[in-house]
Amino acid sequence: MLHSDLTRGLNGLVLTAALLVAAPASAVDTYDDLVGLFREWQAFERPPLRDGAPDYTAPTLARKHTELRVYQSRLAALDPAAWPKEQRIDYELVRAQMNGLDFDLRVLQPWARDPAYYQSVWTEMSDTPEHEGPAHHGLVELWTYSFPLSRSDEQKLARELRVVPPLLAQARGNLTGNARDLWLTGIGTMQGQVDSLDDLAGKTPSSGAELRRSIADARKASVEFVAWLQAQAPSKTGPSGVGKAAYDWNLRHVHLVPLTWDQEVMLLQRELARAHASLRFEEQRNRGLPQLTAASSPQEWDQRANAAVTRYLAWLKSKDILGVDDYLDPALRERIGPYAPPETRNFFGIASHYEPITLFAHFQHWFDHAWLKHAPNPSVIRREAWLNNVWDSRAEGTATAMEEIILHAGYYDDNPRAREIVWIMLAQRCARGLASLYAQANLFDLQQAKAFQVEWTPRGWMRPDLDLLGFEQQLYLRQPGYGTSYVTGKYLLDELIKDRSHQLGDAFTLRGFFDEFNAAGMMPVSLIHWQLTGDASRVPAPPASD
Repeated sequence: MLHSDLTRGLNGLVLTAALLVAAPASAVDTYDDLVGLFREWQAFERPPLRDGAPDYTAPTLARKHTELRVYQSRLAALDPAAWPKEQRIDYELVRAQMNGLDFDLRVLQPWARDPAYYQSVWTEMSDTPEHEGPAHHGLVELWTYSFPLSRSDEQKLARELRVVPPLLAQARGNLTGNARDLWLTGIGTMQGQVDSLDDLAGKTPSSGAELRRSIADARKASVEFVAWLQAQAPSKTGPSGVGKAAYDWNLRHVHLVPLTWDQEVMLLQRELARAHASLRFEEQRNRGLPQLTAASSPQEWDQRANAAVTRYLAWLKSKDILGVDDYLDPALRERIGPYAPPETRNFFGIASHYEPITLFAHFQHWFDHAWLKHAPNPSVIRREAWLNNVWDSRAEGTATAMEEIILHAGYYDDNPRAREIVWIMLAQRCARGLASLYAQANLFDLQQAKAFQVEWTPRGWMRPDLDLLGFEQQLYLRQPGYGTSYVTGKYLLDELIKDRSHQLGDAFTLRGFFDEFNAAGMMPVSLIHWQLTGDASRVPAPPASD
């Protein structure tokens, strides 16, 4: 007890001294100081290296948590009250980033609870600004390389892969958590890394000795790590959800969603019922019409998918719903994907092979990527403050909203059977979101969450024998709030359309709305609501400790 009290006392003295240095009596309250603090924060957020790998050991993270309080105090010392609205919004975005690290250090602790956190090799680009869910700081983004590799790319890739063995050696000491479902699904993720390294070796048979050695060493470390995880698995018996109270804190203070776990349950239950009822209404309306037929060959799929992209972009432009710049065509067309035989089609493959735009409307994500590249936001904070998926209500909510927006705006008027698919898509997003809520509250384990999602997805389209089901529920267990962001983000967007159209009256247009909405940046919808309407009431108040 004496040792513990003494340690707490010394830590308090160190923190007090740090605060005195970090927060001088005459606090500066300019926007430039916020940007400077943000830049310092970005450097601080990255961990130091240990044997060439990011350091997630307990002593390092304990020090980081103490130092985090200094950054939070420095932010609190700034007074943005007199700043322009846009700058005050950036202030809240920086606060959310710091809250996200605080939540990870106190609650989520992916480095201690989640073996999938140690996945290093990523083969595909995320359709969102950053990876969905927690990811470490030494990733190998294989999708950024072109094969065959140049000599310089060989050397670069070899250097990046060298992080894998020391990181996985460190992980064995870091992974002290007891979250059974996270542990078991993490085994599959890390086995996937072994498979990716095998594929990489097959793509680089004539590479130099340095790259071949790095691939072999990374594979050996990954295989041994999987075996270690499997050996430890029987001892993992605890829940994986963060619980309702922690979920609420993260939702409000990191993702800036003005809802609670209970309110999200109510919203998703309502939307699930609306989706199922609307599907039945569409089926009643379409009695006697021919059923949709799916693309049945690679040639037919290629023709239908490309024709759908051409028609969709022309329709968006003719209806004046979005500004359609020339670069949006390749941004969407390049993401069409290959033909899938019927027996391998997952939920989204089933939908898109019947009517491509029922899925491609959700590819608003790739429009976002194109706008981020060609029309970046002038605020450096909005361009880069993306940690902890704080953008999920904006990215996933808008993509989901577009599926239904174009239905109501008339896109499927000449193809009414496709309207049925839109409601099936919404039902699936509600079912998986509700399942993720119950899992985070530890009312469901992962198997129950998967079964719920399958049961409430219409027409048996959520097949439990394909990887998509496990991938989705694992992601939503790893990242609290992500599984609901599709539906809650759409709800927040609907609220914003309601309020903005009420403000503008007859001057409101969808084109004008989406122009200002997209220009606001990739940030929580509650902050965009503040920017567009001037009403900050939907931005949750800071945590009580601030």
